[in-house]
Formats: sequence, C-alpha cells, structure tokens
Amino acid sequence: MNIGGIFAILDDVAATLDDVAVMSKVAAKKTAGILGDDLAVNAQLSSNFASDRELPVLWAIAKGSFINKLIILPFAFLLSAFAPWTIAPILILGAAYLSYEGAEKIEEYLHKIGKPKEVVHSSEHDLNDETEKQKIKKAIMTDFILSIEIIVIALGTVANQPLITQIIVTSIIAIIATVGVYGLVALLVRMDDIGVGIMKKGEKKNSKSMVNFGIFLIESMPKTIKALSVIGVIAMLLVAGGIFNHNVPFLHDYEFLHNIIGDFVLGLISGFIIIGLFKIRSLFKRA
Repeated sequence: MNIGGIFAILDDVAATLDDVAVMSKVAAKKTAGILGDDLAVNAQLSSNFASDRELPVLWAIAKGSFINKLIILPFAFLLSAFAPWTIAPILILGAAYLSYEGAEKIEEYLHKIGKPKEVVHSSEHDLNDETEKQKIKKAIMTDFILSIEIIVIALGTVANQPLITQIIVTSIIAIIATVGVYGLVALLVRMDDIGVGIMKKGEKKNSKSMVNFGIFLIESMPKTIKALSVIGVIAMLLVAGGIFNHNVPFLHDYEFLHNIIGDFVLGLISGFIIIGLFKIRSLFKRA
C-alpha cells in the first residue's frame, strides 16, 4: 500500500471519528431525559437495603445492567436493519411493565394511608438473601426496559448514518447509561458516609465550613433518597406514557396528551388497568 492510500484511510478514520463525536452529542441530548429517569428509578430501587449491603447490591445491579446492554445492542442493530416494525411493539410492552410498576407503588402507598405504622424489628428489617436476590432481579428487569428505550432513542438519532457510526455512537450512549448512572447512584446512596469523612477532616483541620458541609450531606442523604423514591415512581410513569404517546397510532390525534402531564396520566391509567386485569385474572383462578 502506498503512502497516499494510508493517508486516505487515516482521513476516512478521522472523518468517522468526527461524525461519531457530533452524533454522540446529539444522541446524548436526545436521551438526557430518559437517563435522568433511569438515575431516579435506580436510586430508588438500590436504596432499600441495609447500609453494608448497598454497594454490593448496587454492583450486582450494575453488572446486570451491563449484561442487559450486551444483550440489547446486537438485537437492536439487527431489528433496526431487518425488522424495524418490531421495535414499536417491544417498546409498548416495556411501557406496560413500567406503568404497572409505577402504579403498583402508588397503590401500595394509598393502602398505607391512615394505617398505623408497623414497628419493624432489626432482625426483620435486614433483608434475607432470598429477598435481596428478588429485589436485585426486579431492579435488573426494570433497567432492561429503560435500557431498551435509551438504546432505541440513541439508535434513532443515527439511523441515517453508516453502520459503523451507528454501532459506535449507540455503544457510547449505552456505556454512559451504565457507568454514569450507577456511578451517580453509588455517590447518592453513600452520601452520608462521604459526609462523615468530610466532617472528620474538617474537625482535624479545625474548619467549621467543612464540618457544616459534612453535616449537611449526612442530613440530606435520607431526604434525597426519599425524594428520589418519589421521583423514580413518577419517572417510570412518565417514560411509559411517553412511549405510549409516541408508538400508539390512535393517540397521535389527541394533542392535549402530548405533554408531560399527558405522559403521566397515560402511564398511571395504563398501570391501574393492568393491575385491574391481574386482579380479575386471580379472581377467575380462585373460582
């Protein structure tokens, strides 16, 4: 191969990398909302564990999330190339699952209103191995649905680009969705430990501002997690409603639904309909 040929190849590589950089920024902007929802949902799912189990559980969910991406990516590329018509039904099924999860959380909360708080003994509070495994499995399943949405949106932004650009850009977004989201979740669930560390350093350095900041982090952690629990439920319903709005044809005619309130209402109603169907099914099974 002559020098001119080598430079031509290098020029093509540079052009591809430029395209990847530009399209990655576009895809990141398009998926920013769903990544925020993913963060809220996973913070909520990862926080209901004993303190010494939070990071091991989060690591287990993060590994599951990485495996999810490895499964979804090749299927997404194949479906996009050979059976694009299957993507919408898959998204709708995922939305049904998310709406059910979100509505179920709201139903649980409504059932608790007016009832006396149960006293939970420490031995009962700690999750046994089986319960922990079930919660991890549920979190990974929810991540799977959100990962499909993230990857499909990212793939949609580069649908008209060469295959190599599609693969690289979508893979970059998938990595960000795993490393970025779970890295932030890890910081959130260990905010109190970080606060203790800063407070101790502040005491050694006789720095009142450091001590106050450490106390602020310690006191903020439970409030932040509680807020994210609520945001996580809302996020699941918003994502579900958004998928329905974009992929169910007859909903396109109802413009008043095409906003954040419409997404939430659609997700919530769909979730309660699915809960109702499951309850009717269980009644028939008993009969």
